[in-house]
Amino acid sequence: MPRVCVPSPRPWSLAQLVALSLLCGCLADVGGGGNPWTTTDTSATNDSVDNDDDDDDDDDTGESTTGAPGDVPEPDWPLLECDPIVPAKCAFPFPSNVYTVPDAAMSTGRRVQMPTAPYTAVPDPEPWSWSDGFSPNAAIMAYLPGATEAGLPGHQDIDASLADDSPTVLIDAETGEHIAHFSELDYSANDPERRAFFVRPAARLAPGRRYIVALRGIVDAEGAELPPSPAFAALRDGTDLPEQPSVEARRELYGDIFYRLSEAGVPRDDLQLAWDFHTASDDNLTGWLLHMRDETFAALGPDESPPYSIDVVDTMWNTDSFLYRLEGTFEVPLYLDSTSPATSRLLRDDNGMPMSSGTLDVPFWMIVPLSAQVEPAALMQHGHGLLGSGSQVQGSHFREVASTYNHAIFGIDWIGMAEGDYLAIAATISGQGTPGLAVMTDRLHQGALNQLVAMRVAWAGLAQDPLLAGLLDPNQRYWYGISQGGILGGVYMATTTEVERGVLDVLGQPYNLLLTRSVDFDPFFDLMRLGYPDPLDIAQVLVNLQMLWDRVEPTGYTHRIVSNTLPNTPTHEVLMTAAIGDHQVSTLGAHNMARSAGVPHFDTGLREIWGLPVVSDSHMGSALVEYEFGLPPDPVCNLPQTACNDPHGRLRRLDSARQQLDLFLRTGEIVNFCEGGVCSYPDEGMCAPGEMTPDVCQ
Repeated sequence: MPRVCVPSPRPWSLAQLVALSLLCGCLADVGGGGNPWTTTDTSATNDSVDNDDDDDDDDDTGESTTGAPGDVPEPDWPLLECDPIVPAKCAFPFPSNVYTVPDAAMSTGRRVQMPTAPYTAVPDPEPWSWSDGFSPNAAIMAYLPGATEAGLPGHQDIDASLADDSPTVLIDAETGEHIAHFSELDYSANDPERRAFFVRPAARLAPGRRYIVALRGIVDAEGAELPPSPAFAALRDGTDLPEQPSVEARRELYGDIFYRLSEAGVPRDDLQLAWDFHTASDDNLTGWLLHMRDETFAALGPDESPPYSIDVVDTMWNTDSFLYRLEGTFEVPLYLDSTSPATSRLLRDDNGMPMSSGTLDVPFWMIVPLSAQVEPAALMQHGHGLLGSGSQVQGSHFREVASTYNHAIFGIDWIGMAEGDYLAIAATISGQGTPGLAVMTDRLHQGALNQLVAMRVAWAGLAQDPLLAGLLDPNQRYWYGISQGGILGGVYMATTTEVERGVLDVLGQPYNLLLTRSVDFDPFFDLMRLGYPDPLDIAQVLVNLQMLWDRVEPTGYTHRIVSNTLPNTPTHEVLMTAAIGDHQVSTLGAHNMARSAGVPHFDTGLREIWGLPVVSDSHMGSALVEYEFGLPPDPVCNLPQTACNDPHGRLRRLDSARQQLDLFLRTGEIVNFCEGGVCSYPDEGMCAPGEMTPDVCQ
């Protein structure tokens, strides 16, 4: 049996903690491998414990520990299969440090090791074992049977999460700072008795950081406070619970957690649940893509294009406005082991970094307006929508933008989440085990690299091609992403070395926040329920997926777009545009992205946005701009807006938005072109008299 340290329920002094740790020595071997996807709801009372301190002092986590007085090393965490502090659902709460092990090779000093017991399918746990912490922006999950949302800080009142009496608490363990968030139950669950309890940060958390979560005052439908689990009560009150070995193994850990909460003004006496976790480091989340980028562009040199071919030159396409419609391919290094949407994975060298093997031909599409004969057209790279295609640049909206504002618009498929990936993704999420999740996110790495190289082809290749010489301006280079292209465009704008300004339209982050609030996800939800009939399993899968997504979606990158840029990367400016009432991409995601990026809210006469400073009139630099279409308020719970006409595709077609887009891209200035300075277009919403969103949050 491992020896355990058992502090009293009251906070301990520094001297007591140090003496206790020296006396107890609490050392044992690290546990074996875990599997992130196995789904039996194994009772958490079968509570195996591995103490994780492998004969080192575990103070190599990359974290300072100044949340308590003096230089106190971080505590040790036992490695668990199920955590009995939430006995009704194995692996909750999540994320949690009890699903990590020490690893000195990681930037944080820890490595994620997912538990086996919560799941039934047994795919390879390898994708999660690369992580040195948990997602900095996914929902923080618990499960409290019978819980209601009474008194919780919702997304309409984020300030309430910082109040002294907030039922949900999220603190930085090092500084004691209270972190803004909102809390909600999972109303996407088709069983009201199996709703996960979510704590959602208002912006992405800091990288490589330890956080503590606490719940108190959560009540049932009768208004009675829910009791803590026996295991948590034993930890909180210092009572014995011999049938749960992890309680004794965590006495010292919880002494530290309760001390830090107390120092932050959160007493332990009425806590119903508390735990801690670490976020992944920036190096861990961005390192693979940056390695691929740097290796590829070093081989190209400062101004060379990779090989390309123009295969279709259409001079008979929309001849009243366009000179050419082009199709072709260009060559990029292939970092995947195949090109299959169903099976391809990143190749790795001996250091675990992506490794190229051969090349890939990437199709592209471009439209060149007649106006380019008068003045060379600016190069506008388009990021396509959900599971779309680069061929979308041929659509009516892009024809109008190109011909009106003299842009040569081009696009490619963002493989991993492109049209050709649809069937593989559908097959993955409809079955248990979800090995294809890592296929999708690995392919998104290749897709991101392809996008970065596409701009090099455009300015260093196509702009110099005899067919197009003098028609394209190689010095005007812009990104314009819509929907998924606005979301993944956050990755592009944080990593591009050749584009200064970009527009991210109807955008948001993280996917974990957006999915259940999107009508686009409804059919995928139906498929997921086939493989995961328990809504709590779906919630777990989506949070686990976010950990992989973070490497290739904006959560891992947007805080490095405009300042504190990534290595070997210049600063950028972004215009973020959002449609209030969007059925497909909730503006909550846009707000999260703007707060994470540190950009202000450009006032359009509509509403305030929590946590964003306001700028107005004319603004140089990045900002979030909202447009309104007369829709009723969005559901307060995590379900989509469905009332009236979906404004998702309307914003881009407004003359005021197009003028704003073109001016920003060319000059970096944001100007309000809406009539009277109020960007409200109620006729576009086409709401029937009295039409409201159904009361779905019951």
